[in-house]
Amino acid sequence: MKKTAKDIDIVIDLLLEEHKKKMTKSQVVDSNDQVITALLFRAKELKEDLHGFNTTDIVKGTCLAIFAAATDTTTVTLTWALSLLVNNPLILTKAQQELENRVGRNTKVEESDLKDLVYLQAIIKEAMRLYPAAPLLVPHESTEECIVGGYTIPKGTRLLVNIWKIQHDPQIWTDLFEFQPERFLTSKKEIDVKGQQFELLPFGSGRRMCLGMSFGLEAVQFILASIIHGLELQNMSNDHTDMTESPGLTNHKATPLELLVAPRLLPHLYAVCLARPLPPLHLQHPLVCLSSTTASLPQAI
Repeated sequence: MKKTAKDIDIVIDLLLEEHKKKMTKSQVVDSNDQVITALLFRAKELKEDLHGFNTTDIVKGTCLAIFAAATDTTTVTLTWALSLLVNNPLILTKAQQELENRVGRNTKVEESDLKDLVYLQAIIKEAMRLYPAAPLLVPHESTEECIVGGYTIPKGTRLLVNIWKIQHDPQIWTDLFEFQPERFLTSKKEIDVKGQQFELLPFGSGRRMCLGMSFGLEAVQFILASIIHGLELQNMSNDHTDMTESPGLTNHKATPLELLVAPRLLPHLYAVCLARPLPPLHLQHPLVCLSSTTASLPQAI
């Protein structure tokens, strides 16, 4: 973990140095470099108002949060959710039926529709429970000596919370390794992901919980809804998609997700209207290919 942190720090340092070299006081922020350049300009303007904090550290931390935490965890969550759905076609069909009832096949999904998609929300909660994008929360430190579960925790101890273990605790969850979104519509209906119920903590809890929770949750809901509403999905073979997890700070799927997809909505709802129907597409990684395959992509995605 320490070596990975150093490697990431070096990469971001190089990225910032590259942008600093291109910056002049009269330079207009280019759209391709807008985020990093704007951060550097703003940090320079606020240098005297940062209460002693190092401006470089603030910019580096912000870049890491934007480029690593937001994109990586969102992609991981969507990959697991899609894998679970194609392995459970009855649940996928039920989710698509909810979309047809709430949205219809004559229009694409809008952000305003998300609040009505309660089964989709349950699917995402269950995917986050089974396969949390970050199995270990950000490190915490004990401010004083305490006893937890019979163990003495000295003051100043670095603490890592294992939410994967919490979310697979047999004392809390029944059929804990089964994909059952319905649990969040019945026995676990009151549980959300906002850090107030400690049984489910995909974004952490307290003052150090994920700052991008609202954005990340809405992004996952919107993208997943758009994909399953706009595309028919199935495995490449009759075998189930392999659900092996890989070791790391982020809980990536060990093997690529391979799917056959085909459009399921009216042609005018897609980014490109075609003169003939699309054949099924072979996607090595749907989250990457879907974002670059405009011929088969609903405009909402």
